[in-house]
Amino acid sequence: MQDILTDIIAHKRLEVERMKQAIPTMELERRIEEKALLPCRSMKQALLASPTGIIAEFKRRSPSKGWIQREADPSVIAPAYEQAGASALSVLTDEAYFGGTWADLRTARTCTALPLLRKDFIIDEYQLLQARLGGADAVLLIAACLPQEDCARLLTQAHRLGLEVLLEIHSVEELAYAALNPDMLGVNNRHLGSFRTDVRHSFAMAKALQNFANTSADLCLVSESGISHPETVRRLRAEGFRGFLMGECFMKTDAPGDTLAAFVHAITEKDGKEEIPD
Repeated sequence: MQDILTDIIAHKRLEVERMKQAIPTMELERRIEEKALLPCRSMKQALLASPTGIIAEFKRRSPSKGWIQREADPSVIAPAYEQAGASALSVLTDEAYFGGTWADLRTARTCTALPLLRKDFIIDEYQLLQARLGGADAVLLIAACLPQEDCARLLTQAHRLGLEVLLEIHSVEELAYAALNPDMLGVNNRHLGSFRTDVRHSFAMAKALQNFANTSADLCLVSESGISHPETVRRLRAEGFRGFLMGECFMKTDAPGDTLAAFVHAITEKDGKEEIPD
């Protein structure tokens, strides 16, 4: 695949401008003030307190694999994920490339008490206001999409709204973003240009982080994408990761909640079985 991230961001800028024209930024700010929203749940603390740390994702499609579950319903899958033992939920809200909507986020919020991550290509404060209004507890910021100064500004704005931040990096060159002290630091095993995935990337980045002087000792590390075996989670936990963002592994099955429940059970089993590596 060509570098699809460039296309996604170009489309996202147009999309955000259209949304601003329909509902101005000041209107979203007014709605937030009027609603007196409850404090956000801490996704970071939920991951640190969990023996598994699974962030189960609601995801309808992928640019590289097409539709996964076109008719997936967050009102069914979100509570199933919670019952199955997820530590937190991620909801993809990008429509053009992932088939998600802001309505999916709002629906999930009404169906679960778990911390809720809005996963999108966030480039503007407007999207943070949407996330807070839609019931998100945390947002994803992607280093590959943002100059470091823009990322720092959005992180500060997210915190001002009470949102936690999962800051995603992919390369050693992006390690400098860890100095922004996000609530959680994600290592994406999927290259956002080619969409190739290799879970071994998390192990390599964990070693690189150990040698990075500006990394906080209490940083909550999250491994993202490409994880499909319980043994991989156990090995990543041994390397210091406490969160594991997983979507396709569950969403490609007929009953994502049941698949997650079996996965969580397998992680906590002490049978010593070795799984096929991802």
